[in-house]
Amino acid sequence: MTMEIDVLEISERSAKFVLSNVSAAFANGIRRAALSDVPTLAIDDVNIYNNTSVLFDEQLALRLALVPLTANIGDFVPMQECSCDGSECPACKVSLTLSAEGPKMVYSGDMISSDETVLPADLNVPIVDLKEGQKLVLEAIAHMGYGHQHAKWQAGVACGYKNMPVVTFSGCDKCNACIGECPQDIIKMGPEGAEISGEDIFKCILCKLCAEICEIDAIKVSYDENSFILTMESDGSYTIQELIINAGKNIKDKAARMGEILDSL
Repeated sequence: MTMEIDVLEISERSAKFVLSNVSAAFANGIRRAALSDVPTLAIDDVNIYNNTSVLFDEQLALRLALVPLTANIGDFVPMQECSCDGSECPACKVSLTLSAEGPKMVYSGDMISSDETVLPADLNVPIVDLKEGQKLVLEAIAHMGYGHQHAKWQAGVACGYKNMPVVTFSGCDKCNACIGECPQDIIKMGPEGAEISGEDIFKCILCKLCAEICEIDAIKVSYDENSFILTMESDGSYTIQELIINAGKNIKDKAARMGEILDSL
């Protein structure tokens, strides 16, 4: 069978789609690749020259590390894969500077990048509130990395999946018990009895409360073992389309490498 994709919702940073004719292992592979194996840039080292704010240097560094950065990802490589052997060349390192004096709220957009293609994905991420006379001067060093190394390199967030629900109604006596029991409020009374119509089926959480409350066993709740509803969200370093495509490419590349290894045995 050929894999099928049915897009339910999509925006610049999030998507919800149905993936059919695949195994649970493949659906989970897409999820894991988006979380762990799609490389991205993140602030990995911070040189602080002046900090009289209320935050300790370590707290500032941690906040900066979680500011998503956009970039032409193809222009950069992780340090361990770079040909510079750890000397930190422009292919694996980007410098962002920040100089601010209070009173003001310092935002991610106040950082100045040495590479015009590398910018905070959101310019309004608050970093620290400087009071009168307080100063902050620092250099933030960004490197490429993977989510399985540290959460700061996790391009995918809130990525998950569930089996496609299958709910059938037969011989309904229209008692309305299931309607009041459904926590998602997706069961309605139709001409032939209780039903779930349209895209409401995607909201089903497979709790089976409707089947348990039905005294005549008119409701059967199950799921399609080869069809999954995936929800994925990007931190902003990629568009959601780029994130999903790169996750799929990562799985393809790993499968190709495994094939080469097996052929060599």
